[in-house]
Amino acid sequence: MIAFSAGEVTQPPRKLIPVEPHGGYFGPMPAISKDAMGIKLVNFYPGIGIHTHQATIMLFKPETGETLAIMEGGLITEMRAAAVSAGATRPFAAPDAKVLAILGAGVQARSHVEAMRCVRDFDEVRVWARNPEKEKAFADEHGAVAMDAEDAVRGADVVVTATSSQVGEWLKEGAHINAVGAPIASWRELDDEVMSRCTVIAYSQNACMKESGDVILLAAEIHAEIGEVLADKVSVDAEETTCSKASASPSRTSSPRR
Repeated sequence: MIAFSAGEVTQPPRKLIPVEPHGGYFGPMPAISKDAMGIKLVNFYPGIGIHTHQATIMLFKPETGETLAIMEGGLITEMRAAAVSAGATRPFAAPDAKVLAILGAGVQARSHVEAMRCVRDFDEVRVWARNPEKEKAFADEHGAVAMDAEDAVRGADVVVTATSSQVGEWLKEGAHINAVGAPIASWRELDDEVMSRCTVIAYSQNACMKESGDVILLAAEIHAEIGEVLADKVSVDAEETTCSKASASPSRTSSPRR
């Protein structure tokens, strides 16, 4: 993240290309640095009864362009998105954060609860999901408490939105939100109240201005990139309510745990 914000990584904003007439999206995502070169190819097909995402990652030798590896990209996507959120939570969440709220019970929710526990020692993990069976299964697997969305968010120090949500009036002052979905300009997962209250930090400012409906539809100001904060080039007051917008894939809800 630091290298990206310093201009040492070439990573253009992703373009999700509609696959007509089948209702899917095709997303090529290239990146190049002095040490690595690769591309992730994502196919996103919601509501067809199989995994919503199919991802392939290809790596090349930057010095020659030779192919080094072709890998299934699902697990890497899960880990990468959660790792970015953890990287943002470390500087932005209160040092004594004890309550984590997870909205959603899919793949990203599972990977995020594991990543959040790497950067904060939570006494309580709360979960809410639209599907009661998935909510209960998530709670049982991760030692979380299942509750409705409002109760989950109220008083939480860190909130992860891995599904669409309206959490504005419930949000605690000084809380930190990791918003990991809604990667299309017309999609939203956070309401106007949240976006207007939060200091917004993006993985990529350029990508957020092109693909994040939460930012675009409210014309929300992006304070900085996460890499700029981690490099101590931009500061964020510890008392501020913060929201990190990651450049993640659309929320994955139907993929099994690997």
